[in-house]
Amino acid sequence: MGIFFAKKKPPSRITEQDKAILQLKQTRDKIKQYQRRIEQNLEKERLLAKKLIQNKQKERALLLLRKKKFQEQILSKTDGQLENLEHMVHDLEFAQIELKVVNGLKVGNIALKKLHDLLSIDEIEKVMDETKEGIEKQREINEILSGELTENDESEVEAELNALLAAEIEEKAPEIPEDVTLPEVPEDITLPEVPEELPEKKIERTKERTKETVALEA
Repeated sequence: MGIFFAKKKPPSRITEQDKAILQLKQTRDKIKQYQRRIEQNLEKERLLAKKLIQNKQKERALLLLRKKKFQEQILSKTDGQLENLEHMVHDLEFAQIELKVVNGLKVGNIALKKLHDLLSIDEIEKVMDETKEGIEKQREINEILSGELTENDESEVEAELNALLAAEIEEKAPEIPEDVTLPEVPEDITLPEVPEELPEKKIERTKERTKETVALEA
């Protein structure tokens, strides 16, 4: 009986891409360990070859250096393999991100389409009109309750104020009495005569006549 009522296992969240990425990373780590081991051997062999040369064992030093050169070539090849693995891991991880983005866009488009089906353009316009009317009505109610004046009332109040100011200015202006008599200009005023010649010219002319008389008597 327990077999029939056993709970089903939830589907695994680990995808094939996750497994591939994990395997690539494990291989990458093994290659790095192998590289470290080769680098340690190269350093040991370099020191040993140096010691053999010092001991005049040239042939053994030459064989050791050849072995060292071969290991360096292997290390160079592992660098290329490691670089390829890194690129592969990066590409798979980025592909997973792209897949999540695409799935998210699909879900968003489906939800947006459902919302569009629920709300038509006519219904949206109706709701907007009703909202606008409700706001306008509430504003009028608030004005009535708070005792605020409408724009028309404000215009009438300003006009009345201007009329009162004009009346005030007119009352304060000085009045000119109607019975004020201006002095008359007398008609028989005698103005002084203007001399025909200037005094200086008259004196000069008298002097000239005196000289002429003296000359004739002589």
